[in-house]
Amino acid sequence: MQDKLILLVEDNPDDEELTLRALRKAKIPSEIVVTRDGREAIDFLFGLGAYAQRDLTRKPAVILLDLKLPKLNGIDVLKRLRADERTKHLAVVVLTSSSEDEDRVRCYDSGANSYVRKPVESDAFIEAVSRLGVYWMIYNQGPPAPAA
Repeated sequence: MQDKLILLVEDNPDDEELTLRALRKAKIPSEIVVTRDGREAIDFLFGLGAYAQRDLTRKPAVILLDLKLPKLNGIDVLKRLRADERTKHLAVVVLTSSSEDEDRVRCYDSGANSYVRKPVESDAFIEAVSRLGVYWMIYNQGPPAPAA
Protein backbone atom coordinates (compact mmCIF):
# COMPACT_ATOMS: atom_id res chain seq x y z
CA MET A 1 0.00 0.00 0.00
CA GLN A 2 1.31 3.40 -0.94
CA ASP A 3 1.56 5.91 1.89
CA LYS A 4 -0.99 8.67 1.98
CA LEU A 5 -0.01 12.09 0.73
CA ILE A 6 -0.14 15.37 2.65
CA LEU A 7 0.32 18.67 0.83
CA LEU A 8 1.69 21.45 3.02
CA VAL A 9 1.37 24.92 1.49
CA GLU A 10 3.51 27.16 3.70
CA ASP A 11 5.85 30.05 2.93
CA ASN A 12 7.27 30.51 6.44
CA PRO A 13 10.34 28.24 6.90
CA ASP A 14 9.90 28.14 10.70
CA ASP A 15 6.25 27.08 10.47
CA GLU A 16 7.17 24.57 7.78
CA GLU A 17 9.78 22.96 10.04
CA LEU A 18 7.43 22.88 13.04
CA THR A 19 4.67 21.33 10.92
CA LEU A 20 7.00 18.67 9.53
CA ARG A 21 8.28 17.91 13.03
CA ALA A 22 4.72 17.58 14.33
CA LEU A 23 3.67 15.23 11.55
CA ARG A 24 6.75 13.07 12.15
CA LYS A 25 5.95 13.04 15.87
CA ALA A 26 2.46 11.70 15.09
CA LYS A 27 4.12 8.79 13.21
CA ILE A 28 1.61 8.90 10.38
CA PRO A 29 2.74 6.91 7.35
CA SER A 30 2.59 9.61 4.71
CA GLU A 31 4.58 11.40 2.11
CA ILE A 32 4.63 15.14 2.75
CA VAL A 33 5.01 17.47 -0.19
CA VAL A 34 5.78 21.11 0.58
CA THR A 35 4.92 23.97 -1.74
CA ARG A 36 5.89 27.48 -0.71
CA ASP A 37 3.38 29.67 -2.53
CA GLY A 38 -0.14 29.45 -3.89
CA ARG A 39 0.91 29.20 -7.53
CA GLU A 40 3.22 26.25 -6.80
CA ALA A 41 0.39 24.52 -4.90
CA ILE A 42 -1.91 24.87 -7.92
CA ASP A 43 0.86 23.61 -10.21
CA PHE A 44 1.34 20.55 -7.99
CA LEU A 45 -2.37 19.77 -7.72
CA PHE A 46 -3.08 20.14 -11.44
CA GLY A 47 0.21 18.79 -12.81
CA LEU A 48 1.46 22.04 -14.31
CA GLY A 49 4.93 23.53 -14.76
CA ALA A 50 7.56 21.67 -12.75
CA TYR A 51 4.91 19.08 -11.81
CA ALA A 52 3.78 18.29 -15.38
CA GLN A 53 4.96 14.67 -15.07
CA ARG A 54 3.33 14.07 -11.67
CA ASP A 55 0.87 11.18 -11.30
CA LEU A 56 -2.41 13.08 -10.88
CA THR A 57 -4.23 9.97 -9.67
CA ARG A 58 -2.27 10.34 -6.43
CA LYS A 59 -4.19 13.05 -4.62
CA PRO A 60 -3.45 14.47 -1.18
CA ALA A 61 -5.51 13.02 1.66
CA VAL A 62 -5.33 16.49 3.20
CA ILE A 63 -3.98 19.90 2.24
CA LEU A 64 -2.64 22.10 5.04
CA LEU A 65 -3.04 25.56 3.56
CA ASP A 66 -1.67 28.83 4.88
CA LEU A 67 -3.65 31.97 4.04
CA LYS A 68 -0.98 34.62 3.60
CA LEU A 69 0.95 33.21 0.66
CA PRO A 70 2.99 34.84 -2.10
CA LYS A 71 1.86 34.75 -5.75
CA LEU A 72 -1.64 33.40 -4.97
CA ASN A 73 -3.19 33.64 -1.51
CA GLY A 74 -4.82 30.76 0.33
CA ILE A 75 -8.39 31.91 -0.38
CA ASP A 76 -7.68 32.00 -4.11
CA VAL A 77 -6.09 28.54 -3.96
CA LEU A 78 -9.16 27.24 -2.13
CA LYS A 79 -11.56 28.80 -4.65
CA ARG A 80 -9.59 27.27 -7.53
CA LEU A 81 -9.71 23.82 -5.92
CA ARG A 82 -13.45 23.97 -5.26
CA ALA A 83 -14.18 25.14 -8.82
CA ASP A 84 -12.66 22.03 -10.43
CA GLU A 85 -14.28 18.56 -10.47
CA ARG A 86 -10.91 16.88 -9.95
CA THR A 87 -10.15 18.70 -6.70
CA LYS A 88 -13.45 19.93 -5.30
CA HIS A 89 -13.64 17.18 -2.66
CA LEU A 90 -10.05 17.34 -1.39
CA ALA A 91 -9.83 17.94 2.35
CA VAL A 92 -8.42 21.41 3.01
CA VAL A 93 -7.40 22.59 6.46
CA VAL A 94 -6.57 26.26 6.62
CA LEU A 95 -3.64 26.50 9.04
CA THR A 96 -3.02 30.18 9.69
CA SER A 97 -1.89 32.77 12.18
CA SER A 98 -4.93 34.93 11.38
CA SER A 99 -7.51 35.32 14.12
CA GLU A 100 -9.69 37.63 12.01
CA ASP A 101 -13.35 36.59 11.91
CA GLU A 102 -13.53 37.84 8.32
CA ASP A 103 -10.75 35.44 7.24
CA ARG A 104 -12.49 32.52 8.93
CA VAL A 105 -15.82 33.33 7.25
CA ARG A 106 -14.14 33.75 3.84
CA CYS A 107 -12.40 30.39 4.22
CA TYR A 108 -15.57 28.52 5.08
CA ASP A 109 -17.50 30.37 2.35
CA SER A 110 -14.80 29.27 -0.09
CA GLY A 111 -15.07 25.62 0.92
CA ALA A 112 -12.52 25.03 3.70
CA ASN A 113 -13.11 21.84 5.69
CA SER A 114 -11.45 23.25 8.78
CA TYR A 115 -9.86 26.46 10.05
CA VAL A 116 -7.10 26.17 12.63
CA ARG A 117 -5.23 29.08 14.11
CA LYS A 118 -1.52 28.32 14.53
CA PRO A 119 -0.59 28.42 18.20
CA VAL A 120 2.21 30.89 18.88
CA GLU A 121 4.12 28.65 21.31
CA SER A 122 6.08 25.94 19.47
CA ASP A 123 5.10 23.01 21.73
CA ALA A 124 1.41 23.92 21.38
CA PHE A 125 1.90 24.29 17.61
CA ILE A 126 3.47 20.81 17.38
CA GLU A 127 0.69 19.28 19.48
CA ALA A 128 -2.07 20.93 17.41
CA VAL A 129 -0.57 19.80 14.08
CA SER A 130 0.05 16.27 15.41
CA ARG A 131 -3.63 16.00 16.34
CA LEU A 132 -4.66 17.40 12.96
CA GLY A 133 -2.50 14.83 11.21
CA VAL A 134 -3.95 11.96 13.20
CA TYR A 135 -7.52 13.08 12.57
CA TRP A 136 -7.24 13.79 8.85
CA MET A 137 -4.92 10.90 7.98
CA ILE A 138 -6.29 8.15 10.22
CA TYR A 139 -9.85 8.89 11.34
CA ASN A 140 -11.35 11.02 8.57
CA GLN A 141 -12.96 9.18 5.69
CA GLY A 142 -13.18 11.29 2.57
CA PRO A 143 -15.57 10.71 -0.30
CA PRO A 144 -15.02 7.57 -2.38
CA ALA A 145 -12.96 7.85 -5.52
CA PRO A 146 -15.08 8.33 -8.65
CA ALA A 147 -15.75 5.20 -10.69
CA ALA A 148 -13.35 4.80 -13.57
